[in-house]
Amino acid sequence: MDEVNVVVAHSERATLRVGDVFLKVDADQARIDVEVEAMALAPVPTPEVLWRKPPVLAIAALRGTTLGRLGEPSTASPTAWSAAGAAIRKVHDAPLPPWPGRAGRSRDELTAELDGECEWLVTNGVLPADLVTRNRRIAEAALRPWTPAFTHGDLQIAHVFVDGDEITGIIDWSEAGQGDALYDLATFTLGQEERLGDVIAGYGTDVDVEVVRAWWSLRSLLAVRWLAEHGFDPTAPGCEVDVLKSRM
Repeated sequence: MDEVNVVVAHSERATLRVGDVFLKVDADQARIDVEVEAMALAPVPTPEVLWRKPPVLAIAALRGTTLGRLGEPSTASPTAWSAAGAAIRKVHDAPLPPWPGRAGRSRDELTAELDGECEWLVTNGVLPADLVTRNRRIAEAALRPWTPAFTHGDLQIAHVFVDGDEITGIIDWSEAGQGDALYDLATFTLGQEERLGDVIAGYGTDVDVEVVRAWWSLRSLLAVRWLAEHGFDPTAPGCEVDVLKSRM
């Protein structure tokens, strides 16, 4: 029998790899439903669904390796990053899915969540007040009207697979839906600021870099508590707290 590798695991969901098969266990069946439907609609390569038996979804592994991991320098070429930008643009230009997504929260919802997290970070001494205040000010630029697009919703670089300079597929679509395209671009380049130019070269025009940078701050501020409470370390080199510090 192949070795069982734990890809990611926390109280909400877990992903295991056994040979060429990924087994996703999710307590929320709605997320699995979204993932399967989004993969069917996405105009880019996605994993083959092998079988479903709630709460487990079995999908086939993609060819190649991930583009990188948050907190680590990516060894992928500029051409590969540009190819990823082009693939992301295909998703954003596709017909809208008929449901809202994580990247589609309203301005009022985001503002309330952001203010609550900032207060928690300062009150509990997790981060210095000046660091939080500075990034909260930067994040304001992301809280603006936007045209809905088909968004992945959790487009980390570890969710994009590459073989040489070819993008072979995108995984983990459980947060997909209608949303702000620049949220995807910001998530994808979080902690990889030097790669943003390559991504935009493939993605094309209509990218407001200041809004992408605002999303870096906003996403990082929102993530710190969740990561800490689910067994991850937002203070690891190159991760969310370092992203916030780089804005100072």
